[in-house]
Parts: sequence; structure tokens; C-alpha cells
Amino acid sequence: MHEGCSGSFAENIEVVEKVRMMGFSNHYLPMPLHIACKQCGEKIFFERYETPCPSCGAIHAVTPCHGHDASAIVCIAP
Repeated sequence: MHEGCSGSFAENIEVVEKVRMMGFSNHYLPMPLHIACKQCGEKIFFERYETPCPSCGAIHAVTPCHGHDASAIVCIAP
């Protein structure tokens, strides 16, 4: 069931799975973000809804509803 932008996730993997299920993994964000990897601290150019860290491989993801909000980006270990 689609919960729109009000959906909540119990675990970070659920965000990654949702982005993949919706087919947005490789889509570009409206505005790219510069973030630090939540696993190793390496700087990442976060430009797609699912972006791996080039250093440690941790997956970072955000849903399309929150693509503008760096605080909504989640991370799962590789």
C-alpha cells in the first residue's frame, strides 16, 4: 500500500527497498546534495535517490518525497 509522503519506516533497509520498488534508485535528485557517508565519513556527491559511498560501499538512500532533505537520507552497511 502506498502511504504517500507520510509513510514511516522502522528500519533503514525499508527506505532502500521502497526506493528500489518504486524504480527510483537510478533517478537523479532535483538538486544534488553533498553529504558525509554515515558509515565512514567520506564526502559523497549524493545525486541519485540511491547512492553508494565510493570509499566503503555503504548504500545511502532517500525517498522522492524527501529528496530535498539531507537529514532524511538513510544508510545501510554494504
